[in-house]
Amino acid sequence: MASSMKAVTFTEHGGTEVLKYTDIDRPTAGEGQVVIKNEYAGVNFIDTYHRSGLYPRSTFPAGLGEEGAGTVVEVGPGVTGLAVGDSVGYVSRSTLGGSFAEFTAAQAGLVTKLPQGVSTQAAAAVLLQGLTALSMVKTTCQVAAGDWVLVHAAAGGTGQLLCQLCSDIGAKVIGTTSTPEKAEVAKRCGCSDVILYSHEDVVQRVMQLTNGKGVKFVYDGVGKSTFDASLKCLDYLGWLICFGNASGKPEPFDVLRLAEKSARLMRPSLFSTLAAEPGLTASLTAELLQLVQQGVVVPEVHKVYPLSAVAQAQQDLTGRKTTGKLLLRPDTLG
Repeated sequence: MASSMKAVTFTEHGGTEVLKYTDIDRPTAGEGQVVIKNEYAGVNFIDTYHRSGLYPRSTFPAGLGEEGAGTVVEVGPGVTGLAVGDSVGYVSRSTLGGSFAEFTAAQAGLVTKLPQGVSTQAAAAVLLQGLTALSMVKTTCQVAAGDWVLVHAAAGGTGQLLCQLCSDIGAKVIGTTSTPEKAEVAKRCGCSDVILYSHEDVVQRVMQLTNGKGVKFVYDGVGKSTFDASLKCLDYLGWLICFGNASGKPEPFDVLRLAEKSARLMRPSLFSTLAAEPGLTASLTAELLQLVQQGVVVPEVHKVYPLSAVAQAQQDLTGRKTTGKLLLRPDTLG
């Protein structure tokens, strides 16, 4: 078997021009690891944060990609429950290679054998964003039936999953989107009302819909451009869950601004959440994939790009040109 592989790397922070599609050494399985031949890799905003330096890399060259799916081709020492030939999905802190590569060495504890009826494409489309959404709805916060919930970018990858999960619980979900076409996507995902932020005042409309009270939860993956409005949309003791920076990192914040509504502000991280509680990765992943099997969570794939077109995929993602999930597929697989 070849000792090299194609992968996406970068040697400095910057725009998509720093990304290189190149040959690197194929990984081998270390203690507690498996090597996966990738069929699909998920494209996420966090990859653009690593590339740009918002979340800076400490060493170069560096790789990208924190989720993928494919087939196990090598099992390292100490690994149980996984075997060569297994169809799996995984999340992983990206290193040299990451999931934006033909092969990835992943920690076995973050690798899940796929149940019947869940394809590698569906797994790569749902794992990272799905675990992020599920953990924010059921672990770091607990959404209940009847709660008012506001989801920004409701037609995006994580936004769609948050809407589906909150709607299934019985919450009353308000989404924000930029176009009527995206509004229809958000409604299909469970939003009872959708606000076109390009044409409507988000705070005013939220207060109209909630009879002047505001919402119990705001899920804000947009960041800088929506932070102030998100805070104003909260009810008394409401939660602002600021989980992303699609428009940039929010400005420095005066904590006294929370006093008006005794509001609560959270900046969750999936990997810190998973690391804090042994067994949580397995239980959340099992629950998520069961929801996919049941049709409660339905990942929408917007487009599959060849791995060599990673720059275009990131440009489309950050340019707000997409709904749902973007995937990469190794060029050799067509």
